Amino acid sequence: MSTEQDKTTGAAATSSKSTHELRTEASAARAQLALTLDAIEYKLNVPKRLRDQERLARRRLHKLGEENPTALLGVALGSALAVGAVVWFALKAVLDD
Repeated sequence: MSTEQDKTTGAAATSSKSTHELRTEASAARAQLALTLDAIEYKLNVPKRLRDQERLARRRLHKLGEENPTALLGVALGSALAVGAVVWFALKAVLDD
């Protein structure tokens, strides 16, 4: 089928649809466009995504503390050691200069 035939067939198919069907299709297309725009907005909104990730991490840590307090203590100690090591190396590098 050529492009001209496709256009003619498409026009014939469109004209055979009822107004209700066309409005339903347009409404579905608008809803899909709104979802796509929302997804793009969320993806480009870095501060909001960071807040969402922070909330998720807090919920996971809270849940871990409820289910396994020993594991939460291990995570806290490991984090404190890592921060301490970074500070120690930074101070050593600054003071050695």
